[in-house]
Amino acid sequence: MRKPAKPVAAVRAQPRHGLAREISRRGACSRSQAEIAVREGRVRVEGRLIRDPQHACTAHTRIEMDAAPVRAVQRVYVALHKPRGIVTTARDERGRDSVYALLQGADLPWLAPLGRLDKASEGLLLMSNDSAWAAALIAPAQRVPKIYRVQVRGVPDAAALAAMRSGVTDRGEHLAVAAVTLLRSGGRTAWIECVLEEGRNRHLRRLLAALGFEVLRLLRVAIGPLALGDLPRGAWRPLSAAEVAALAAAAGLTASPDCAAPSPAAVRKSPAAAARATGPARAARGSGAAC
Repeated sequence: MRKPAKPVAAVRAQPRHGLAREISRRGACSRSQAEIAVREGRVRVEGRLIRDPQHACTAHTRIEMDAAPVRAVQRVYVALHKPRGIVTTARDERGRDSVYALLQGADLPWLAPLGRLDKASEGLLLMSNDSAWAAALIAPAQRVPKIYRVQVRGVPDAAALAAMRSGVTDRGEHLAVAAVTLLRSGGRTAWIECVLEEGRNRHLRRLLAALGFEVLRLLRVAIGPLALGDLPRGAWRPLSAAEVAALAAAAGLTASPDCAAPSPAAVRKSPAAAARATGPARAARGSGAAC
């Protein structure tokens, strides 16, 4: 006796994604790495070799990569204190150190950074394999604030701070801050706090350069309700369920993600990170900043 067919409505209700995206959603690797694997003939879908990264799949599609099943993994959410001098890409064509080296040996699934901090910048970086949560947090329309402490050469006066708020046009893009405060000045340099609600490539560096200020140090200290706090440079920790839910709410997500993970109190630091990230962060010392 044949099993009754599934109702058409139930089948249509399953979200469909391109094959590369579905592999990435399951936490196996990044979407670009998945696209390469598919084109190289390393991926089978329901037993068939598929070379089209856009081949339609659902969460229930049977996928194998390199002869191993690609199954959905638990969602993981990590806060990392990125030091200066490393990049946020998984593969760097120039062989520079990457934030992924800080996660070595942690037995984590593949995680993607939420936005980027350039090589010379430091501070709070979120990483996760929850693509919907990540996309909402970095979506310009959601205007989730990111707070930065920036040391500049020179001391901005009231007019300069007002110019940062009103913004400048650089390479056809309008660059501005949502808010800015002078924290501390030492005659030749100053620390300012800037709030961004959107992030363009090298946003603050370009804005400040256009106004005549050289950036000496740039540290991201908060994303939405989550602060960097006293997390040491080069170290990372899993987010608590409450932190994941608070960030989801800040990004306008109505459903709280399932937060997997080890004790959120645990701070992890790889041996390589310990060697590179020596000494405490000194940003905005004396300004009351929790850096």
